[in-house]
Parts: sequence; structure tokens; C-alpha cells
Amino acid sequence: MSTAPDHLRLAADFEPATYDQWRKLVDGVLKGAPFEKLVNKTYDGLTIAPIYQRAENVAPIIGRRPATPWQIMQRIDHPDAKKANTQALTDLENGATGLTLVFAGANGARGFGLEATEETIAQVLDGVYLDAGIAIELQIGPAARMAAVYLADYVKGKGLDPAACDIRFGLDPIGACAVWGSSAHDWSEIAPAFTEAVKKLASLGFKGPFAVADGRVIHDAGGSEVQELAYVLATAVAYLRALEEAGVALDDARNMVFARLSADADQFLTLAKFRALRLLWARIEESCGLTPKPLLVSAETAWRMQTQRDPSVNMLRATMATFAAGLGGANAIGVLPHTLAQGLPDSFARRVARNTQLVLLEESNLAKVADPAAGAGGIEALTKELCESAWALFQEIEQAGGAFAALVANLIQPKVAATRAARQAAVAKRRDVLTGASEFPNLHEERASVLKAKPAEAEPYGKPNITFKALTPIRMALPFEALRNKSDHVLARKGARPKVFLANLGTPADFTARATFAKSFFETGGIEAIDTQGFADPAALAAAYGASDAAMVCLCSSDKAYETHAIAAAKALRDAGAKHIYLAGRPGEQEAAYREAGVQNFVFVGVDALKMLTDAWDQIEGA
Repeated sequence: MSTAPDHLRLAADFEPATYDQWRKLVDGVLKGAPFEKLVNKTYDGLTIAPIYQRAENVAPIIGRRPATPWQIMQRIDHPDAKKANTQALTDLENGATGLTLVFAGANGARGFGLEATEETIAQVLDGVYLDAGIAIELQIGPAARMAAVYLADYVKGKGLDPAACDIRFGLDPIGACAVWGSSAHDWSEIAPAFTEAVKKLASLGFKGPFAVADGRVIHDAGGSEVQELAYVLATAVAYLRALEEAGVALDDARNMVFARLSADADQFLTLAKFRALRLLWARIEESCGLTPKPLLVSAETAWRMQTQRDPSVNMLRATMATFAAGLGGANAIGVLPHTLAQGLPDSFARRVARNTQLVLLEESNLAKVADPAAGAGGIEALTKELCESAWALFQEIEQAGGAFAALVANLIQPKVAATRAARQAAVAKRRDVLTGASEFPNLHEERASVLKAKPAEAEPYGKPNITFKALTPIRMALPFEALRNKSDHVLARKGARPKVFLANLGTPADFTARATFAKSFFETGGIEAIDTQGFADPAALAAAYGASDAAMVCLCSSDKAYETHAIAAAKALRDAGAKHIYLAGRPGEQEAAYREAGVQNFVFVGVDALKMLTDAWDQIEGA
């Protein structure tokens, strides 16, 4: 007698579903539309199919030891060293297992950061037991180049065993040059100074790693996953090559370098990217005649996905990013506090950043399984595609002379710029949605609380003798936020925001869907929507508009109701003094008639919302 649960016996009575059966059902739903309609493309042109079959005989990609949690890194960037120390101790007492010391002028400083002095490091680390398993990761730039030395001196001065301290020093001269768009020296001059610093730290007994290939350089600038992976490989190889030329054995040199990747809210691409990096690095090691072993990979949630508006949504984005990086095998993860785009985060934002990771580790147990995505057809296919495309781009960079030479020759920057432009266009048309910024705005939200702190500034080190196009960090929500800022200034000056009158036609069943869409559309640009109960009489509509003090008007209803009411309504509104009339929906065959009646623009899914809202503001300011 079977002891299988009833639901398992029931399933056994049916034949397994096949791809052909699924495809037949899908074709029926498509009703003649091409199947390719369901196939998406990444910004690298990689294919995302709607369904995949299980990948057989796939070995897991091991990043961390099985059942080993990643390090919970907490950002320490307060310019006041004593306050930074208080934050550090609070973080460690409440679940953080590592500290990321961010110095002013570093690529990820975001306007703040520690001062690179001996006194600052001593104050910040006061009470922190560096030999007790706490990870320390440095983010430094040219202006803070001495921070690594000062930290090493601090460890020595405390009488600690350097080998017992888990410190990633974060030297990254190529990354600094890439973001600044300039360099005081050629790579032939930088490399000896870089290797001397690494060898000095190693000779003191520190186990490293000492140098970082930082993919945030590409990701922050709007680049793609393939571009980020290829850049990380090229930079890491440049550091390996420099160390080998300085007399360091390759087997030792590879232990001196680690990677840092950005993790964003696209969970599948992020997960596949982290997996792909390990496969790519193994290929590098094999090409060097080495037996592959896991690369240390640090992750940080993405800067470019952060929004100033509705910052609480940043918590959700960070959760997805952490989830993906953790399952992708990251060894350490830092979560940017959700209010960082507004200023220096307070204790609540820092607590949320810590707890995002603690919940995923302690309550969701994400670290218990090594490479849980192994064998998943979609993830395996995406990982393979990322590897193939990133390797090809890496080879192109190598043929140009390596990472530094490729930057000087502006080989990398145009590729990143093209991807950034494509992303910006998708955000403008709201194909890529930023909730709270480009969709579903809240004009009445309260500003988040941030700390009062003077921004820290740092100048490039040395005279820029070599210049090239910089890979400047961006945030994708910035253009929409600029419109919202205009609205706030008008509100502060005049006591009211610019308004759009929603001319709802017919019954609620007719207009509710498009009125809701129009409200979100205009308020995304800071133009407050005045909702109405619906009109059938053009005269009553015109009178209501005249009493509204709205700068513009938008007709909202169904296509069927438009056929009956739209032309008369538009004429009445135009005669009542409406300077600009929109219609929510595609115009179709009636476009000429609608325009003749006074409609000037059409608001629908896929329109360039940013351009239309910017034009609306030009009219408001012109008036």
C-alpha cells in the first residue's frame, strides 16, 4: 500500500506536461501574434525566454562554503569620526559582522566620507576588536590613498597580529581614474607604486586581499551586466599582471585581489551576474595555469536605483538586490541605507539596512544552500550568455592594451554611454518603472529624516596629465525628481502646485481606469491632478474647469465614450480658456478630429512621459 501523500498520488495519475503542450496553449492565447512577443532582451541584447526546461548535470558554483553566511557589512561614512565610531559600535552590537570604511573622495562616498588621517582611523575604530572576526573593507580614492597605510600602522600600534585581522584594503587606482576621467600618471608609473603598496602590506603580515576590481564603476554610470563583468575581469587581470611583473607569484597574487559588484533590483540578472563572475574568474585562473579556487566577491546594493522620492521603496529594492547577491554567492554584502540619496542616513535608516540582511539570513535562511539556482534552466542559460558576452568584451579590452589603456582610448566609455542612454529612454517612457518617482507618486509625502552633516569634498590627486571621458555615477530617477523639485518650489512660493483638471467623461465605469492613469502620469511630474465625478454636459464640464484654477486639462474616459463626448468636451474646454488639453489614451483614427477640437497631446502607455511633462513645465513657467 502506498504511503505517498494524496496530492502526490493524484499528480502521478497525470502524464507530465510537455513543452509542446504548453506552446500550443500559448499560441492559442496569442491568437496569431508572434511568439517572439513573449521574448525579452536585456540591455546587452541577451535573450530572456518566457519558459525554460531544467538544466541537467549542472555542478553548483561555489562562492561561500556551504551553510556559511555572507558578511553583513555596514557603511561607516560620517565625516565626524566620533559619531562614526558610535555608529560602528551600534552596528556591530546589533548584527553587523563587518564595517565598510568609506573615505571622502572614494568612488562610493556619495558626498560624505571619513577623513584619511591617523587620528580619524584611531577614533573610528576605538572599541572595535579587529582580531575578533570582524571584517573591515576600505573604500578609498586618490585623496585617501594613505588610509590603508594608516590602518596598517593602527593595527601594528595595537599589537595585533595582522594575519588575524580580516581586512580588505581596497586599493583601486584604475577605478579612481575611471570615475575622475583623468590621471596624473600613466599606468607604467602607477603600477610600480601600486605593487609596492601591496607588497608592503603583505610583508607586514596582512593576508589581504589588498586590491579590488570594482564593478560599481560601470554599474553606477548606467552600464550593463556584461560591461560590468568585462571591466572587473580586465581590471583584476591588470592588477595580477602588475603584481607578477613585480615578482609576486601568480598563486599569491590572485589572493591579493578581490571583486566588488553592484546588486540591483533585477533579481535574475543580478543572481546570474554573480554566478558568471566566478565562472569567468576560474577561466582566468586556468589560463594562468592555476587550479581555480573561489574568488572573494563583495556586493553593494546599487546607487543608480535609489530614489529621493518615496525612499521607503528603496528598502524593497535593496531587499531584492540582497536576496539576489546572497543566492548568487556573494561573500560580503553592504546595503546602502534607503535615505542615502537625500543625505547622510540616520539611525533608523542604518538599522533597516542591517536588518534587511539579518532577516534574509536568520529568518529566511538564504545562506543554508550553496548555489540554490544551480540547474534552474533560466538562470543557467542567462549565466552562460553573460559569460560568453563578457568574455568577448574582456578580450576586446585586452587587445586594446588592458583596462587602463582601454579607458584612455575611450573604448569602454561609449559602450557604457549607449547603455545608459537606452536605460534613460526606458525610464522616460516608463518601460523601466521607478515606483514613487516615475510611477505612483505621492505628492504629499513627508521628507525623510537625515543627519545634519557637512558634505566632504576631495580633489583628484595630482595634476591630471592624462584625460579621457569619465564614468560618472548617475541615479535613474533624477530627471523626474527635478520636476518634482520644481513643483515643491512653486508650492513654497505660491502656496499651491500647478494643477491639471481631469475632465472625466461619462460614468465611473468609463473613466476610472484612465483617470487613475492620468493622475499618476501628471503627478509624477509634480503637477497635481484635480479629480472629478464625471460629466455628460459640455457646459457643466467647462464651468467646473473654469472654477478649478488648473493650468491644463486632461480628458479621461473609454474609447467608446470618447466617440460620443470627446470632441464636444474639448471644444467647450477650449472656449472656456483651456490653454492646453490632453486626452488619456491613443487617438487612433480620430486623431485629426480630436486635434481640430482642441486636443494637443495624447497620454498613453509608452509615450515619452519625461518629455511631455518637461514640455508641460515649459508652458507653466512660460505662462
